[in-house]
Amino acid sequence: MTQLIQLIPASDLSPGESTEVAREGRLFAVFNVDDEWHVLDGICPHAGGPLGQGSLQGNILTCPWHGWQFDVTSGRHCLSDQICQERFPAQIVDGHVCIELD
Repeated sequence: MTQLIQLIPASDLSPGESTEVAREGRLFAVFNVDDEWHVLDGICPHAGGPLGQGSLQGNILTCPWHGWQFDVTSGRHCLSDQICQERFPAQIVDGHVCIELD
């Protein structure tokens, strides 16, 4: 059964910003790319770095620990198609960025 999870008020992030949010025992990385919302699993698969604290340039996120880069629109690693970060489609509900979780 899926449930709708509120992450943050949409007004908390301006375009080009990111943050991390802990919900349901998980860490999520939330990104505002030109007022389009994207959410990835917040733990970098390389060494556990906090992706929500990374640098966002356009739609490319750079992990703050070791520089791994991901396209936040797809979750794909920028150098290897074999690596894809889990992505959660985001929606705005009552002014909040939300995702559905199983």
